[in-house]
Amino acid sequence: MLVGTIIEKRNASSAGTVGDLPLIDISGIRSADNRRLREIADEIGNAAREIGFFRIIGHGIDLDLVERTYQQAQQFFALPEAFKRRYYIGLSTNHRGYVPFTEKGDYPDEVNRSYEAFDLGVDLPHDDPDYLAGNRLLGPNVWPGVVGFKQTVSAYYAQISALGRIISTALELHLGLPPGSMTDQMSKPISQLRLLHYVRRNAEVDTKSVNMGAHTDYECLTLLHTRNAGLQVMTAEDEWIDVPVDRHVYVVNIGDMMEAWTNGLLRSTPHRVLNQSPERFSMPYFVAANHGTVISPFPELVGRGEKPKYAPFRAGDHLERMLIRDFPYLRNQVQKGSTEGNQNVENPFEKRMNGSSN
Repeated sequence: MLVGTIIEKRNASSAGTVGDLPLIDISGIRSADNRRLREIADEIGNAAREIGFFRIIGHGIDLDLVERTYQQAQQFFALPEAFKRRYYIGLSTNHRGYVPFTEKGDYPDEVNRSYEAFDLGVDLPHDDPDYLAGNRLLGPNVWPGVVGFKQTVSAYYAQISALGRIISTALELHLGLPPGSMTDQMSKPISQLRLLHYVRRNAEVDTKSVNMGAHTDYECLTLLHTRNAGLQVMTAEDEWIDVPVDRHVYVVNIGDMMEAWTNGLLRSTPHRVLNQSPERFSMPYFVAANHGTVISPFPELVGRGEKPKYAPFRAGDHLERMLIRDFPYLRNQVQKGSTEGNQNVENPFEKRMNGSSN
């Protein structure tokens, strides 16, 4: 088991409505005004402590670029299956490329899972030493032969990854950590951008059924532009609340690595996606540490005389373990035809879920 003790549920102030997710204006976060920076950092940190999900505005991401990236994703997913399969993720050696509808994860309440995806990361050169050494999560991206796709998606990746570092820096400040405690461990991160295309099958009429089952995110942070309804967050009282939709807003949530890094001060919150529309596009960006970073509670966040609540684990090991759970092609590679090993892989950070899909 990767993690030792998992913290108990907090007594957050959620009442189970959309208004419970804080909306934070971070337009001054790039300012040299230390007082304003501290105010924003504390707003972010307090929201991360309470529920682990919050919304931000004034983020500086080019919204026209956001829309162009959606259009590129929509254009790619509309192409024939045979064309998309040329870029199948199972053909890559570092988990990049097209994820077909058949590449399903294993979530208990995922009764109508139907989505395809395209996965990208830091675009490293083909002679990168980690890639050449066989690292499953680092290396060059797979770029489809679609006009404008690489240019547009790369530009978006640059902006969203920069925002991820800024939010991480703000959390360092809020937590009283030395500058660079987190971001110095993100110099060659295993961060990922997923272009997602959710589809509700014509025969499915229950708009409250689950398309992506309840789960936590495996990395440090997730940044998600809010364009379509369907995302729900589990409160500390085990209630599902809807995430509001606003094209000017990004949703930020805490992931497993950040919860362990902060000794449980920040909360990796379960969430899911409902079948509320016939078609839904989404572009989550997962902020992660370097592959070899050992995620262990920062000493500054462990009380005097107390023991850390989480056992150390490598960032890359945790992410690979969860991806093996989620991707049949990876399970097949690891098992190599054997029926033993890597069966029923569990994420200890998801143990707070009560198993209900209601």
